[in-house]
Amino acid sequence: MTLFNSAPQSLCILRLSAIGDVCNSIAMAQAIQRQWPQTRLTWICGKVEARLLKDLPGIRVIIFDKKQGWQGYKAVWQALKGERFDALLHMQTAIRASIVSLGIKAKYKLGFDADRSSDLQQLFTNVKVPSPESPHVLDGFMQFAATLGVRDLTPKWDIPLSEDDHRWADQQIHQDATLVITPAASKGYKNWTPEGYAELARHAHQQGYEIILAGSPAKIEIDLGNAIEDKLDFPVTNLIGQSSLKQLLALLQKAALVCAPDTGPAHMAVAVGTPVLGLYAHHNPKRTGPYLSRQYVVSVYDECIAAETGKAPEQLPWRSRVKDDAAMKRITADRVTAMFDKITAEL
Repeated sequence: MTLFNSAPQSLCILRLSAIGDVCNSIAMAQAIQRQWPQTRLTWICGKVEARLLKDLPGIRVIIFDKKQGWQGYKAVWQALKGERFDALLHMQTAIRASIVSLGIKAKYKLGFDADRSSDLQQLFTNVKVPSPESPHVLDGFMQFAATLGVRDLTPKWDIPLSEDDHRWADQQIHQDATLVITPAASKGYKNWTPEGYAELARHAHQQGYEIILAGSPAKIEIDLGNAIEDKLDFPVTNLIGQSSLKQLLALLQKAALVCAPDTGPAHMAVAVGTPVLGLYAHHNPKRTGPYLSRQYVVSVYDECIAAETGKAPEQLPWRSRVKDDAAMKRITADRVTAMFDKITAEL
């Protein structure tokens, strides 16, 4: 079933967070724009995510600030007062997103079907988007566009970067063979060890690669970056906490290769066409891995989930997560350096 045989006048996208999911959602939004360039798009997102979305052509961004409590909801509803959309794409199952949706007027309110919905989202939608055969989050998002009537679902990204962003990245990278390591996720259990990252950096350095550490100013990221540096006997460029989101995107675009755990910069790198060496243990990389670099993932997810449940991933619910906080330690440095060699041989 498709909802529109011709271009709708206006659509509202509700995806508040996080950076990786927003990157995947951009591909969906731009698929809509390719088919229906005249359709007006409004996107409701969080404050951090707005830094990535604010310059996207043809998309009006409205910020939902969850820290404002009830006033944050009221601000969004006030910004949309008097508007009615042809469809709302309710692409986040969190209850706060469903509360936001209450103040959005739309003929159709699309949400996930029973296989992917959670947190009572189905009570807030009137069109259930069928899950694709693929488990990947991006393919699930693309089904929203397919349900609208979009035919070309090939993921493509066009995220504008300013001359200043490019200039900043150019000042940090001094050669084509550059490995950018974004070592930390916001949740510490997703992070690999300082020893492992140091071994990868040492191996890449021996192959002639420039090494850059990058990430947000969160303490967990700064501390991990410093711990990696402490284990190295050669200089690396540590930019953790020293870039804006768009500067980081420009840096990832200029890199030859990015290494990251299950975190936003992995998906940012995909969006700018840079291969990613992904490190996974807690979530199934077939679901959350870097979309165009899934063949380059080093994963212990299957063995970890089997150890905890006695079952294979396909026998478990879609969102099943490994709960062992030490799971990432099962990733060995030799597997990661071997994957580095495989990727760089193909570049």
